[in-house]
Parts: sequence; structure tokens; C-alpha cells
Amino acid sequence: RGAALGAGVRAAAARLAALAEDLTAGRRGRRRAGEEAVAAGPVAPVRALRLPVARVQTGYLLVHTNGGLNQMRAGISDMVAVARILKATLIIPELDKKSFWLDKSNFSDVFDEEHFIRYLANDVKVEKNLPKELVKAPKSVRYFKSWSGVDYYQNEISPLWEHRQVIRAAKSDSRLANNFLPPDIQKLRCRTFFQALRFAPPIEALGNLLVERMKSFGPYIALHLRYEKDMLAFSGCTYGLSDTESEELAMIRGNTTYWKVKDIDPLEQRSHGHCPLTPKEVGMFLSALGYPSSTPVYIAAGEIYGGESHMVDLQSRFPILMNKEKLASAEELRPFSQYASQMAALDYIVSVESDVFIPSYSGNMARAVAGHRRFHGHRKTISPDRKALVHLFDKVDSGLLDEGKRLSQKIIEMHQKRQGSPRKRKGPVSGTRGSDRFRSEEAFYENPLPDCLCQSNDNSIVNI
Repeated sequence: RGAALGAGVRAAAARLAALAEDLTAGRRGRRRAGEEAVAAGPVAPVRALRLPVARVQTGYLLVHTNGGLNQMRAGISDMVAVARILKATLIIPELDKKSFWLDKSNFSDVFDEEHFIRYLANDVKVEKNLPKELVKAPKSVRYFKSWSGVDYYQNEISPLWEHRQVIRAAKSDSRLANNFLPPDIQKLRCRTFFQALRFAPPIEALGNLLVERMKSFGPYIALHLRYEKDMLAFSGCTYGLSDTESEELAMIRGNTTYWKVKDIDPLEQRSHGHCPLTPKEVGMFLSALGYPSSTPVYIAAGEIYGGESHMVDLQSRFPILMNKEKLASAEELRPFSQYASQMAALDYIVSVESDVFIPSYSGNMARAVAGHRRFHGHRKTISPDRKALVHLFDKVDSGLLDEGKRLSQKIIEMHQKRQGSPRKRKGPVSGTRGSDRFRSEEAFYENPLPDCLCQSNDNSIVNI
């Protein structure tokens, strides 16, 4: 079966290789326009609402992003909006090179820099570098307050221009509130995140080719399987792992200074739904939802912790289990393989374009893809109820519940309203206070309804 599958992949690759250049150009053109993908679903394209850049530029905003690919994308989008609020010239952001992945990529390695500057020209002035005379000039370095509104930037940050021509944002993530911002600022955040931050042409080209190769197997599921070493170490989730593996993860967590929580009860984490589903649990979930074993599944992830030993159960249920390493040749992947953000961008493209997207954990990648799919017509995105699922799976393991019709009915019923249908963004969890209140809100980029998507007279959804 494995040999036949490999031959099928190679045959599909051979058939599509000759079309790759035309395919890439065509898809890139559609992405630039932002219309064809939108028109295919319940979203109708409309002219983007843009306001002219303020004539008086008060200074320059430097940004140091932090985190992985999608944490940085959200931070950059927030900083574009902040630059607008401050009437600042934004300098192309510096990507995080010191986080867990130690990715040395620059902005232009990951994103289409010229498109970014050109696309935002009517909203924010963006330049590649500071003027030479300001490179060594004193700068105001600030950690902008998390989840802040317009008043904070106008009243507390804007006065800094009186003393310095350059303000440097030491971190970029979660620096703007999710809610209660002016409509033009919210729409600018959407345009930046979903349209201005297009990936660099080489990434787009290979990502689009992977999509076509995946589609050659039929309609496919993109599974963001967050069963990677960094995620398991950070969360303390060791269910299903060996003692040796659990000890290794505990050591990583203990040695990573900026991970504040060191002692974690893995069983308590799992019972509260705070752990990513294991590959075995994902297989049970897909089967219970009614997907046949012939369904192609794309694994959007880095290296799975424990390798094939933890993938056996999922592979046995869904043998057409693919990833970028199976769909692309080593030569095709070589320019990207040493850069975590660029490899993640390939997975992102394949996930956004999938027929169904399912994340095993609600992290930055899952939220970003879910929001992007909403922006392009509320494409089907199934969000597993992990807390309820592990309760059911424990019953199966203990013999109190059999896999079959009864389990399937329970799982289908609990996920009827968790498939990406239009709904307004969720506010804070009742009873939370202070910063926890903002943390508990649904992330803006996960669900931009109603700020960037609105209900039209014919009850369809349009983006603005």
C-alpha cells in the first residue's frame, strides 16, 4: 500500500510539474485581486475601504516581532494599525530570530515585501530602512501595553515623538485590543493580515503546487497536528508518551527560561481540554465524524514527536496520509527546509485551500487559518471540543463505550455548531477581570466578524 501510495504521489508530481509555472502565476493573480477565491463561496468581493495616509508623518516606528510565523503575522498587522494611529512611518519589521525555532529568516524571505509596501500605500507609509541620519540616533524603546485601544497610543505613546524621532516596539504580539476599535482600524488589520502579508513568491509557488498535488487525490482534509516537541514541552502534555519522552519534555520546559510555568499535571491538563489531541485520538475523531478511510489527509505540522511510532494508529485508519515532505521532492524543499517560518508558510497555504481544515489544538496557526478561511467565505473548519472528546475517548479505552454508531452520534452532535459557520466574535468569559478578561476574548484574527465581514441584504456575507 505504501509503495503504491508513493508511486501515486510521484505520478501526480510528474503530471503537475509541467503546469507549475502557469498554475503559480494564475493563483498569484487571483490572490492579488482577492476576488476569485472570495466569489467561490458565500463571500462577495467588494472594493476595499481605504483612507489616504495622513500627510503629516510624526516619526518612524521600528518593530521587533516575537514568536512563530502566525504570532509574528498578527503582531505585524497590529503594528501597521498602530503606525496608522500614531501617524508614523513604519519600517519593515524585524522577524524574531531568537525564539524556540532559531529561524534566521528576514521579512523578505517570508513575505512579499514589495507587495506589502505597495498594498498599504494608501493606509500607512512603509519604508525598508530608517534614513541614514537616524540609524544611530537615540530611540524610545517601549513594550507597548497589551490589548490597548486608540486612547493609549494617542495619549501615552504619541507624546514620545516630542523627544525622539524613532520609537521601537520591543514586542509586537497582542498590542491591540480585539474589540471596540474604530472601524477603519479594524478593517486595516484585516487587510494587512489576510491580504498585505502575502508570502514571498518562492513560497507561494511551491505552496500552490502542493495544493494541486494534494487535490489530485481528491477533496482533502488539512489536519494541523500540533503533536510536536515544542508544543508538548510547553503544555506539559505527556499522555500516551513513554517515561523517557516525558522526561525529555520536562527537561526542555525547565531549561526554557521564558516559559514561566514549570510544574504541570499532564492528566489535569488533558482533562480540561488543554492538550492537543494525540494522532490516535485524531484518527478516532475523523472516523466518528464519518470520513471514510479513502479520505486524503494532509498533515500540516513540523516533525511529529516520536515519529512513526505515534502515527501508526492514524496511518492505519487513513492510509492516504500526506505532508509536504511526501508531496515535494527534497530538491523542491531544500531552499526552505532550514527555516521554520518558511516551512510553516507552506503548511499554511495548503491548509487555507483545503476542503476541510481541522486543528488538533487551538494555537496561533489554527486561529490564523480559521480566520483566513472565514475571510474567504467561511470555508469548513471543524474545531474539536477537546475536553468533551477526551472524556469520551477515556470511556472507549476503559471499555465503557464502544467505537461505532453511538460514539459517532455523540461526536457529530457536539460538533454541529463547530464547523466555521458565520457568527460574531466571542467576547470575554463571564467573571474574568483585568488582563484575564482580554485573554479570554476570541482573537480578532480568528474571527473578524462583524468588523471585516458584514451581513448583506440577501443574508450572505461580504468582506470589506
